[in-house]
Amino acid sequence: MPFIQDAETAGSAPLTYVPASLYGGAITCLLPSNFADVSDLRQVPDHQEVYLDKDGYTSIVVDILERVEKENDQEALKYHLKDLVQEDEGEVTTWNISEVKMGKLHEIDWCGKGEEMLMYNAVRRDTIPAYTLLATTPPGARQRGRAHEPDFVGVLLLLIRLVEQKTDVLVAVNVPHIPGHYVAGEVDLERRMTGGLLRVGGEIREKIVESLEIKDWELFVQE
Repeated sequence: MPFIQDAETAGSAPLTYVPASLYGGAITCLLPSNFADVSDLRQVPDHQEVYLDKDGYTSIVVDILERVEKENDQEALKYHLKDLVQEDEGEVTTWNISEVKMGKLHEIDWCGKGEEMLMYNAVRRDTIPAYTLLATTPPGARQRGRAHEPDFVGVLLLLIRLVEQKTDVLVAVNVPHIPGHYVAGEVDLERRMTGGLLRVGGEIREKIVESLEIKDWELFVQE
C-alpha cells in the first residue's frame, strides 16, 4: 500500500522542473526550478552536489561514494543511512525500502582505460540495482537549540549501485519538519500519511529516478 498525501496539500501548485548539470555535466537530471546550487554560494566537496529550496528548508544532496560491500544491497542502503545520521542512528525509524528501475540510466561495459576507453555494449537499464528508502530522524546536533529547529527530518534516499565502477551514487532528499511550517496532524507514517512536505520530497526523488542520466562514465574511472 503506497503512502498517501493529505487532502489539504493534494491540490497545491505542482513543481516545475529544469535540467541540472552535475559534476561538470557528467551526470544530469531534472530538479525543481526553485532549488539553488549551493556551490554558487560556498565550497562543496568534489564528490558532492548540494541544492537548497529557495522557498523552504528541503535540500537535495548527491554523493559519489566508494561502493559498500555488504551481504545485500538493502544492507548497503541501511549502512549509508547510518553514515548520514551518525550520532542519531538509534532514534532513526525506517518506514519503507523499495527496489526501483531507473528511467534513463543504462549500465555500460568498457574496454580499455583513459582516452582508449571504448564503449562496446549497453546493458538494459534494469540491470542496474537501485533502491529507495524513507526514514525519519530527530534533528542533528547542528540543528538543536537553534532557530528553525525541526521536530524531525524526513530522509528520502535513492541508492544507485554501479557494480563495475565500484561506486555507489547516493541521492538524499532531506525534508526538515519545522514547527509552523507543516501541520503535525497531517503526518502519521504509521497510518501511511506523509503530509505535504514529504509528499513533495517523494515527488522530487521520483523525478530524479525517472530522469537521471550518466553522460560521462569516465567520472568513475578507477586510477
